[in-house]
Amino acid sequence: MNHLWMLTLVLALCTSPLRAERRPNVLFLAVDDMNDWIGCLESTPNAITPNIDRLAARGVCFTNAHTAGVFCAPSRAAIFSGLYASTTGCYMTPNYFVFHPQIESLQTSFSKAGYTTLGAGKLYHHPTGAIDQRGWSEFYLRNQIQREKGWPMESWSCETPVPQPFPNSVYNRGKQFSAGLFLEWGAVDNDREEQIADTIRANWAVEQLQKKHDKPFFLACGLYAPHYPHYCPQKYFDLYDPAKIELPPLLSEDLDDLPEKIQKVRSNRKRLHFDKLVEMGAYRHAMHGYLACISYADAMLGRVLDALDASPYADNTIVVLWSDHGYHLGEKGQWGKHTLWERTSNVPFIWAGPKVANGVNTDVTASLIDIYPTLVEMCELPRPYQSLEGASLAGTLRKPDKAKDRSVFLPYMKPGEFAVINRDWRYIRYGEDGEELYDLRRDPNEWHNLAGDDGYTSIKAEMREGAPTTFAAPEDKLNARKDLVVEGEAFRWEKGKGNFIPIPKYRPYTDIEEGR
Repeated sequence: MNHLWMLTLVLALCTSPLRAERRPNVLFLAVDDMNDWIGCLESTPNAITPNIDRLAARGVCFTNAHTAGVFCAPSRAAIFSGLYASTTGCYMTPNYFVFHPQIESLQTSFSKAGYTTLGAGKLYHHPTGAIDQRGWSEFYLRNQIQREKGWPMESWSCETPVPQPFPNSVYNRGKQFSAGLFLEWGAVDNDREEQIADTIRANWAVEQLQKKHDKPFFLACGLYAPHYPHYCPQKYFDLYDPAKIELPPLLSEDLDDLPEKIQKVRSNRKRLHFDKLVEMGAYRHAMHGYLACISYADAMLGRVLDALDASPYADNTIVVLWSDHGYHLGEKGQWGKHTLWERTSNVPFIWAGPKVANGVNTDVTASLIDIYPTLVEMCELPRPYQSLEGASLAGTLRKPDKAKDRSVFLPYMKPGEFAVINRDWRYIRYGEDGEELYDLRRDPNEWHNLAGDDGYTSIKAEMREGAPTTFAAPEDKLNARKDLVVEGEAFRWEKGKGNFIPIPKYRPYTDIEEGR
């Protein structure tokens, strides 16, 4: 009897702590410029996204989640630092790790907790020399040239396939390009899908999930799609008939009630891009390219999710899917991001895995700034040096029906410019240049600016309380006083005259040179 009791005790001592300390893995999936047109959010228009939808069906999908920065650089700086631009100064830049080296990045916290940290693709916004290398066990780059140039993110370069002719869209036919390829779309031959940069990155993530890992892992894979240029294989274009693509809700006089300075800026942008597309009869065709690239990104995410499901890690891996910001395709006459309105701020944001409810859509307000503190709690990470500014969503993920709504803050591109957003209201302030207020319950399209109505003074004051009272000065640009020094696979910035290397203009592609 004593022997049986001792055996039971030994087994309990051996197994219970292991179970208690079995920390979850994290699969961290990022997409770029993906707005809330995905299938599970049931928007208009509605993209074909079966893989994102099945992830949402087994987790928690935030329908009212918002970015922490209005374009790539500040959004990603906020996510990986856990701090708003109002604290770091990264209103338009990504380089918190250069000017504030005391800030511990998200992957650094995982590394300190004993995790294997694996990264690939667009996680940071990194032109040459602008990636935080600290804390990674491995960060994958698809070619040696990227290492030699300081790890820039180049998804479309001489070895990647592009549509023919190039450029392909009617908007850009005959133009010479710098790095942007803005408002450019077109189909790539299906048989060249494996040569596209995002396909290569997704395949690398699949390979990591097929390996044996002796420690918990943080596996981050960032896709460039659906960021422009909207190039992807023909089969994803074939999913849509451009003549049948639904248009988003539009109001011709939408900009009339904006503050005078903002109205002028936005009216100019409207004439430059959206009005021109409409005049050319290319509006639905441009939307077609964007939707096709959302479906391509979804297919690549599907590869990674399939690999997770087939792996021994399926039951103990938290999946986090996020887009760095949304994207206007005609709403308020805009094309792109860089606004404080819903189409820029609202993003896909989905969690699944252990300690996450199954198949729930919640409209509780959340922000991408919440990612870092949520993972600190769920993965029992050491608290970083800096005080994280988001709120942990761990309780919401367990019991979304018990969550209370809150206001979230969204800094703009200068100190004193911001939005404060909750389930019912959006308040926007452009420093001394004016303000906007929208009643989201009655006006979800933000067509009627109530800021000038005296009846909403108390609402505006209440919303302003969600913004900080002080704002950091904007961060310096690296090339103002730093030299980039590349040493093998590593690089660093040193004091100097400043020799920042911009991404070069697009040179002729191999396909074009060879006449293929």
